[in-house]
Amino acid sequence: MVKVTFPDGKIQEYDAGITPAEIAGSISEGLLRNSIGAKLNGELTDLNTPIETDTTLQIITLKDEEAPTIYRHTLAHIMAQAVTRLYKNVKLAIGPVIEDGFYYDFDMEERITEEDFTKIEAEMKKIVKENLKIERKVISKEEARELFKDEPYKLELINDIEDKTVSVYSQGKFFDLCRGPHLPSTKYVKHFKLLSVSGAYWRGNENNKMLQRIYATAFTKKEELENHLHMLEEAKKRDHRKLGPKLGLFMIDHEIAPGMAFFLPRGKIALEEMKNFSREIHKKYEYDEVETPQIMDVKLWHQSGHWDHYQENMYFTEKEDTTFAVKPMNCPGHILIYKSKVNSYRDLPIRMFEFGKVHRFERSGALHGLFRVRVFTQDDAHIFCTNDQVESEIIRVMSLINDTYSPFGFEYEAFLSTMPEDHMGDIETWRTAENALQKSLEDTGTKFKINEGDGAFYGPKIDFYVTDSLGRKWQCATIQLDFQMPERFDINYVDHNNEQVRPVMIHRAVFGSLERFFGVLIESYAGAFPTWMMPEQVSIVSVSEKYNEKANEFANKFKKAGIRVSVNTTDSTVGYKIREEQMKKVPYVIVFGEKEANNKEVINIRTRNGDTVENIDVDEFINVIKEEIKNRNLKLSY
Repeated sequence: MVKVTFPDGKIQEYDAGITPAEIAGSISEGLLRNSIGAKLNGELTDLNTPIETDTTLQIITLKDEEAPTIYRHTLAHIMAQAVTRLYKNVKLAIGPVIEDGFYYDFDMEERITEEDFTKIEAEMKKIVKENLKIERKVISKEEARELFKDEPYKLELINDIEDKTVSVYSQGKFFDLCRGPHLPSTKYVKHFKLLSVSGAYWRGNENNKMLQRIYATAFTKKEELENHLHMLEEAKKRDHRKLGPKLGLFMIDHEIAPGMAFFLPRGKIALEEMKNFSREIHKKYEYDEVETPQIMDVKLWHQSGHWDHYQENMYFTEKEDTTFAVKPMNCPGHILIYKSKVNSYRDLPIRMFEFGKVHRFERSGALHGLFRVRVFTQDDAHIFCTNDQVESEIIRVMSLINDTYSPFGFEYEAFLSTMPEDHMGDIETWRTAENALQKSLEDTGTKFKINEGDGAFYGPKIDFYVTDSLGRKWQCATIQLDFQMPERFDINYVDHNNEQVRPVMIHRAVFGSLERFFGVLIESYAGAFPTWMMPEQVSIVSVSEKYNEKANEFANKFKKAGIRVSVNTTDSTVGYKIREEQMKKVPYVIVFGEKEANNKEVINIRTRNGDTVENIDVDEFINVIKEEIKNRNLKLSY
């Protein structure tokens, strides 16, 4: 007999070997009908997995948050089956679930294009309608090699598996190497869409063959699929790689500097506003701003551990028989500043931050606008504190993060990332660090999830994901607790007993990469930043050449008030000039003609929201805009 514990805490005994499907059926036929999988001791599994030992059990239905993983995984197999039915000589690679969808990689002679999606989708719907039973078998590796003798990529995967057995899933005449779990049959999910096709190197190695990768998405309800597809269309319109250059903010992917952004005058203004805002927040939280060199002797990076754990992502140069590294991170430089003087326990915590430019090599195929670049600016900070101060400092950082994100209207969630396989230091120290981070999250009532094995090589971390206006999540802020660097650099402070004691080091960034955060803002706001960030906060459109001089004189009133103002005196038509300012997302536009030239005390304004406000007192307007900028309001005042 085995004891099965249900989510409500009830415990029931069953014969060993019983399956979750049989248990669901014993509870109710309705539950069995709606069941698609199960969780045994927290692990997702198939409904027909035998239960041989005591376990916790949760029956998964299409309404549960775990359901997408199962049905999207199954649809990857359905897509692969459809492709093998439609095309000749198809070799199967891999088909994992990803966020909001799935993909499958194929090696095939024919080139698939988006025009082919209609027939592939039609074949997938046919397979769904066939209601093919999905079965799992565990076989020996020898049997698997025979089964997949004509599938070179599957054979390579089989050879890399350390276990003596592998699991195979079949649906009709189609079978695939897979750990699962999968749906009981192909009938369950009908709402899916193929999205795109691209090239992908086998196993991400550019020395391997280029395969064809088809991306797709799937949802249990038609409405959810339609909403997601609408979001994707909206995201295309907001793509920062198109909007950035179009709005004159930046240019990127120049052949001279791939993966490195050139910020244009309008973009530079917005970036500097982000920095000014960040400096105000850091001053409030008592940080000292510092600056460290871009290039330092490679021996520093041997000592920090980056040489052993990060060398392939670094840039190097050599002069006078000395090898230097372009810094990929700011922490070693901050440690050198800490070591430059004797520190007492009375000095701690020491908080230093830097807008540090870092260079990290990324493969060409991984580059993606401002989101994945080779050079970027971190609002990087390091806190040196005592063990007793760790929790209060982490809570203080979390408060700083909240103050930073609030003016942008961002909500966020936290993830605690634990010790990775490639790490420095002993396990006991890691567990102490992980517990400290978790306690800080719990004490502040911050909801969080755990990312097992996703910590930095020197310590665990909390990552914060912001949610943009389209509901997409972006990893930005991070807090990393580090007991390793202080040890490697032998840094100390003098305690109240006049003894040398090792401090704890907290790494943290809030925007993370300023460039990446800027890209997120472009897409979230569709380029229409809050007024305080805008390169031009007010634009004056001169109706004709004879009003140009007076329009420029009128603009001086805004300049003296500290408002960024531009004057459009081009030879274009008034309508064209207004559209030009609207295309730049300028918050407020004033059309300046005879009436404004004769009476500069009252104006009409047009907002980028499409509203027109008439007969506004100029001084009142200026004061309102100044307050909007000062308070960093998210919405326009008019």
